[in-house]
Amino acid sequence: MGGPTWLGYIFAAIMLAVAGYCAARLVAARLWRRPTDLDADGAHVVMGVTMAGMLVVGLRFLSAGVWEGVFAVGAVWFGWQAVRVRRTAPLSEWHCPQPVPHLVECGAMLYMFAAIPVLRSASGGSGISGMGAGISATESRFSLLALALALFMFGWAVWVVDRLRVGTTALAVAVPARAGCADGGRPGGYLAPRCAAMCKVAMGVTMGYMLVTML
Repeated sequence: MGGPTWLGYIFAAIMLAVAGYCAARLVAARLWRRPTDLDADGAHVVMGVTMAGMLVVGLRFLSAGVWEGVFAVGAVWFGWQAVRVRRTAPLSEWHCPQPVPHLVECGAMLYMFAAIPVLRSASGGSGISGMGAGISATESRFSLLALALALFMFGWAVWVVDRLRVGTTALAVAVPARAGCADGGRPGGYLAPRCAAMCKVAMGVTMGYMLVTML
């Protein structure tokens, strides 16, 4: 099914806001020496800009091949981090302690770049918000994968909201390996954990929506 154009513009605006905020986090973390997930924030800067371009044609820049390369590198990075977490390797306070959702995000971006050319040809070249209607069975052969990815992203967003509801610092896990010192041995708190969590919620919901429009 295809989503309304106006909704695509709203989600695109949200993604640009998330990208801008995550970019500001990277700067603030360096200036204030407060720990943040540098890899996750950096990935969300790139994803936010890219997804806005997918949702609204006028916001698109760079070629699909360039973005595919970026997200392939991101998938390798988060995949390696997932292996390290699995092996209980010491975690840096500057790296995301839960890399699997970000690995799935990178995989979802690669999936959408692979599927969008087919969908765009069927929708007359509009943005992703206008896709979905009239797709043949052959063109929809990856629908089950899109559905699985969408369910994961929505589920992740719900999990993050639940962690906030029960009063935890969602995704900024307070374990000894991450309770590092930010400035000369003095304890430094994670930078704006609730705002970071809400960015992850927005990213998960938007990506889930985009995947649903491709079913």
